[in-house]
Amino acid sequence: MAAAPVAPPPASADDEIVYESMPCIRVYKNRVERYFGTEFVAASTDAATGVASRDVVISPNVSARLYLPRLDDGSAAKLPILVYYHGGGFCLGSAFNPTFHAYFNTFAGLANVLVVSVEYRLAPEHPVPAAYADSWDALAWVVSHLAAPAADDSNRDPWIAGHADFSRLYLGGESAGSNIAHHMAMRVAAEGLAHGARIRGLVMIHPYFLGTDKVPSDDLSPEVRESLGSLWRVMCPTTTGEDDPLINPFVDGAPPLASLACGRVLVCVGEGDVLRDRGRAYYDRLRASGWPGEAEIWQAPGKGHTFHLLEPSCEEAVAQDKVISDFLNR
Repeated sequence: MAAAPVAPPPASADDEIVYESMPCIRVYKNRVERYFGTEFVAASTDAATGVASRDVVISPNVSARLYLPRLDDGSAAKLPILVYYHGGGFCLGSAFNPTFHAYFNTFAGLANVLVVSVEYRLAPEHPVPAAYADSWDALAWVVSHLAAPAADDSNRDPWIAGHADFSRLYLGGESAGSNIAHHMAMRVAAEGLAHGARIRGLVMIHPYFLGTDKVPSDDLSPEVRESLGSLWRVMCPTTTGEDDPLINPFVDGAPPLASLACGRVLVCVGEGDVLRDRGRAYYDRLRASGWPGEAEIWQAPGKGHTFHLLEPSCEEAVAQDKVISDFLNR
């Protein structure tokens, strides 16, 4: 007599999928599996560019990788400093992964800038706004180097102390990192920075903003656009939705763009990016807000979201890097 088939055990809460964007991430009710952006590469001196990198611990929650261009004459040259927040939808990526490491080895050498690439806590384990809090701590740490050195200051970095030109302090990021950079500048407007520090400009690469209003680029990929909205709601579970001021800087209740605490902004967009028109709207709204600074926009023809990290040697990526370099050094 054949044995009766055994019923499979009931699915546990651990197997309930809350969000997925394959092949990058799958969020279950009680765990997260990341398949992209978690790889680690050690800091080093890049043989091709001569750019040196080193890692620093800023606080129990925050660290960073610094990139210092080769100084051929060994001098104490002062360089623009770029505090950079990586993207990844607040849930992916790392300042220590091979993609960003390779990018900054090339970019720091091209632009001749000192880069502070920030490692912040990721959602959903640390939901938004944790990334903003960590990013602010990193900026405050950078600015703390303007203070006179203490007798025993183990948290003071010699590269920043020796080479940062704080009259050329920039914030930047791509995708969610642009969102973070925007909010850091808005917090500077509200609270200021220690030691009289000022942000000279923002570099906004393919910014991750949303909204319930429809824009033409939403139709470039409706599936991706829908996924981005779902992503936001999972990574910021206390959100009111796509018109939350954290993800839509144009809504009532958002800090006024006119108060943005910098004098210059560069917005880079990709023609084929579903977020293209959100980035364009940021540029347009900023210029129309009464903000007294100088805004620029540059579009990569035919390219999609964060293409420069996927195709760093393509003609458009090289051109975008040159635009950003010129912006930082002007």
